[in-house]
Amino acid sequence: MMLASVDYSLLLLFLIAVMAVLYSSVGHGGASGYLAAMALYGLAPDVMRPAALTMNVFVAGFVLLRLSQAGYFNGRLFLPIAVASMPMAYLGGSLVLDDTLYKAIAGAGLLLAALPLMFRVTDQVQLVNVKTPLAMLFGALLGFFAGLTGIGGGVYLSPLLLFLHWTHMRGSAAMAAAFVLVNSIAGLLGYISTEGDWPPGIPLLVLVALSGAVMGSWLGVKRLAPAILRRLLGLVLLVAGLKMVVATFS
Repeated sequence: MMLASVDYSLLLLFLIAVMAVLYSSVGHGGASGYLAAMALYGLAPDVMRPAALTMNVFVAGFVLLRLSQAGYFNGRLFLPIAVASMPMAYLGGSLVLDDTLYKAIAGAGLLLAALPLMFRVTDQVQLVNVKTPLAMLFGALLGFFAGLTGIGGGVYLSPLLLFLHWTHMRGSAAMAAAFVLVNSIAGLLGYISTEGDWPPGIPLLVLVALSGAVMGSWLGVKRLAPAILRRLLGLVLLVAGLKMVVATFS
């Protein structure tokens, strides 16, 4: 399938850069934010999913490198989640959805992603032992959804790890970045196996997203994003999610 030429406006590029700053500051690749920006701009689903996954790979990889260098990545916690999630992300990425179904699923995903960003999360908790079967179950479910929609899954994994008391906030940021990286790669491979094309102009999108990630990852290492920014980001996702869901019925 050949993707049509796409006109990326300066406003869209600015929104992608902003999303990269906000998401990378808390360890996320930013796919739900990129999808939100592209949905608000009105791009077609056959551009949105591969574009979001591709930007995810580069941004999450950069963020993971920075957080790992700062000592926040826990490989033992990540391994069972990754093992279960990657084949499911490949499976999700290989599925071909029509535009209406994709908008409904991705829109619902954006709405769910907005919820944890709207509430304050405390880091003053006592950590508990990880239950490996449960970690693998969550990894499989989030991996499949990551590949299917182009949402990397970090926005779901990070608050889940905090809720279960398996890691602290900066640790959850590193875990989210690693999860987004491996599952975005798996999702892209699944997408390529059936569709075969990236959207045009992808180097420009990656460059813009990485530029935002440089600033955001610095904030993530030095300090977490302010609560007000998380809530504003949640509001953007809420609006974009509603827009995509409503579009399925129009």
